[in-house]
Amino acid sequence: MTIHQDHETQTESSGERSVDAQLRRRALEVIPGGMYGHLNMAAMPADYPQYFESARGARVTDVDGREFVDLMCSWGPVILGHQRREVDEAFNRQMSLGDCLNGPSARMVELAERLVGAVSHAQWAMFEKNGTDATTLCVTIARAATGRSKVLVATGAYHGAAPWCTPVKSGVTLEDRANLAYYTYNDLDSVRAVLSEDVAAIMVSPFRHDAGFDQELVDPLFAQGLRDICDETGSALILDDVRCGFRLNFGSSWEPIGVQPDLSAWSKAIANGYPLAAVLGNDRFRAAAQSLFTTGSFWFASAAMAASLATLDVLEREDCVAHMVRMGDALRQGIEAQSLRHGIEVRQSGPSQMPFMSFVGDVDSKMAAQFASSALRHGLYLHPRHNWFVSAAFSDADLDLALSATDAAFSELRTTFV
Repeated sequence: MTIHQDHETQTESSGERSVDAQLRRRALEVIPGGMYGHLNMAAMPADYPQYFESARGARVTDVDGREFVDLMCSWGPVILGHQRREVDEAFNRQMSLGDCLNGPSARMVELAERLVGAVSHAQWAMFEKNGTDATTLCVTIARAATGRSKVLVATGAYHGAAPWCTPVKSGVTLEDRANLAYYTYNDLDSVRAVLSEDVAAIMVSPFRHDAGFDQELVDPLFAQGLRDICDETGSALILDDVRCGFRLNFGSSWEPIGVQPDLSAWSKAIANGYPLAAVLGNDRFRAAAQSLFTTGSFWFASAAMAASLATLDVLEREDCVAHMVRMGDALRQGIEAQSLRHGIEVRQSGPSQMPFMSFVGDVDSKMAAQFASSALRHGLYLHPRHNWFVSAAFSDADLDLALSATDAAFSELRTTFV
């Protein structure tokens, strides 16, 4: 039975009898709202699963047994594909020795050395557990080093879920945001307009990947301009590489354009799904980093660090970035041909390995939602308003199934909207 047939059969027998629906009802009793954060499926099309059972390679399976080609990769962390053998073996080998101990294992030193060797601006490393930890620590280090308070961030950019940066302001005080000022991505004049003597740092993403908007690649002149401004003012240039790190380049995402940040935040893909984050910095900020008291009982656990070492080895050895670009290009070209054939105008933006697609004139995202729902029914898991992720496990067979699903989705969309 094909994936398409499996999905059609399972869709007919889903609904209130599904395991997913039962879990959602149970969750409402014991979890506020049933689910929270960016994994909350409440805003997604109704047939999107909330709960998953398993995953392997570039496929995920939900609790009702539906298998999908995966274009979200756990929202970015899974860069090599689910259950990559070398990574899981490294993790399990370290677990057999010990994970959360009275102090870190040698893996911490080895991983710091590996990252410093791989990322050209890095001269030291610190470890945490998630991207918000890393971006927040970058800001704290910059303030400690400069004795200043203000941080400049791009309007609409996502840098985590702490009170200073969360996109939802429930529970957030004015004081939490008092030291932020906002610029427009790729617009140096807007940066200069909010400069002051109290600017500790400028934080920037490798490219503009705001959810719900067409992606915008960085203008190298903008990146260099930020570097120049920070050099002139003594502020720190912070590159938020949490989402993009090791997907755009093996090393800092801005190395190909020749711009080096002072501090960078990493998480998502550095351990292929195991919980880990890092802050990398240059020697100018070493003393400030050393001066802080920043810690977490699980930050120094060894197994995820072992997984990260294995992940980095595979990424470099197999030139995974090049493979993800090739597969992303093929996916993008296939979608372009389909959209033209079906007479539906789309925009594709962002790097090929982190693609985003929107529909021309789709102001309320209704076309995007129907397209995503249709693709899901035909065995492809993607997001209607967020960039997708192509993993190194994405194969020609996965590509064929993905394009079969998008072709069916375009056909159904044409019936409704064209």
